[in-house]
Order: sequence, then structure tokens, then C-alpha cells
Amino acid sequence: MAEKLKNKVAVITGGNSGIGLGVAKLFASEGAKVVITGRNAETLDAAVKELGSNAFGVVSNVSNIYSFESLYQQVENRFGKIDILVANAGIVLFKSLEEVTEEIFDEITGINYKGVFFTVQKALPFLNNGASIIVTSSTVADKGIAGGSVYVSSKAAERALVRVFAAELAVKKIRVNALSPGSVDTDIFLKAGMSQEVSDNMSAFFAGAVALKRTASVEEMAKGFLFLASDDSSYMTGADLTIDGGFRDL
Repeated sequence: MAEKLKNKVAVITGGNSGIGLGVAKLFASEGAKVVITGRNAETLDAAVKELGSNAFGVVSNVSNIYSFESLYQQVENRFGKIDILVANAGIVLFKSLEEVTEEIFDEITGINYKGVFFTVQKALPFLNNGASIIVTSSTVADKGIAGGSVYVSSKAAERALVRVFAAELAVKKIRVNALSPGSVDTDIFLKAGMSQEVSDNMSAFFAGAVALKRTASVEEMAKGFLFLASDDSSYMTGADLTIDGGFRDL
């Protein structure tokens, strides 16, 4: 089988679980040298073991801009310049307008908006010309969902960043695109602090709200990231690849 990412260096933030780990596995199987980040050292180590010898992990928090220099320097020392950057780290948190505090607002935007901005900005000296940057947004960026004021707007902000980054970085032949998932079979709601019952109800709601009447698998989602990372999407930049089972257009 031809390896679409043979000898490419890929960095995936939030790559220790969920969609990020699924993307890391697929990239590794396609020949990439993979670096994943996460805030939990234990899950990070377990994920690296799954990825094999051409991978390593770095404990890093994207809301802390001072963590990036160490991250990218480690990548360069081990593998060289970066060909693929997936700004995937993110959190989901729903609160009513009345319940949102400044701390909640800062937590969500610090990871989903500020985190994406500086993930890309601080990577620039370490990127190869012609690199591909992919930002994990969400199909809800175009929806008015009760309780989602901060989360939804943070995802819309990511999409705006993608368009501007694509315009600015085109001179370096760096492509920047978003991938907007719909409901995916992960534990993201549990990680957000929801009970198992609430998490199950949220998953059931989103599964029922899409045309295909099911959630996506991580493996299905990873194929979209592979498309954007590889030469298959060589004429795409500033775009939003939506893989949501028909949620956005219903």
C-alpha cells in the first residue's frame, strides 16, 4: 500500500485520546513520524505505545503559550521541521448564559481559541514551506444551540482564524484548513465533567439530529484529516471540510 505521508513529520495537539489519537494512528500507518501532545502524562504514554517507534509524546497545555517553544524544539531535535500540524486540542462545555462565569469563559476560549491561535503562531519557525495545517473546529459553529454560547462561538472563531491564516501563509505555500466534525463516538462529554447519564443523553440527541441517525467513528473522522494532510487536497486552503452526517444542513 502506498504511504501518503511517508517520512512526513506530523504534530497533533490533543493526540492522546479521541479524534486526535485516531488521527495519529492513521497518520502513523501512512508513514508519518508522529508527535502527540496532551495534558495527562499517563494517557499520553499509553497512546505513544500504540503508535510505535516512530512516535513520541510531549506533555503540553495549549492554553499556556510558554509551553510551545519547548514542544516545537523537541520535535525539531527528534524529527526535524514539521510538515503537518493538527491543532486539535479542545474542550466541550455547555452552560446557560446565566451560568457562564469569567472562569468558564476563560477556560473554553483559552483552549479553543487562544490555544489554536498560538499553536499555529508559535509553530511558524518550525514549519516546512508547503506544510499543511488543520484546525479541528465543529459543525455547531453554524448552529444556535442553547447553552453553547461560549463553546459555539469559540468554534466559529477557529473557523475565522483558518481563513485569515490561509491568506497570510499562502506566500509560504502553507495550506490551512478546518475540519468540522459532528457527533463522534468518544468520551469527550465525560471528560467535560458530565455524568454518564448526561453524556449518553447528549450523544443520543446529536445522533438523532443528523440525517444518518448515528454518531461517527473516530476512524471515519481520521480519514478526513488524512485527506487534508496529504497531497490529495493540494488545491484546498481556507476551507472547512464538514463531516457531520448531515447535521449542519438539517
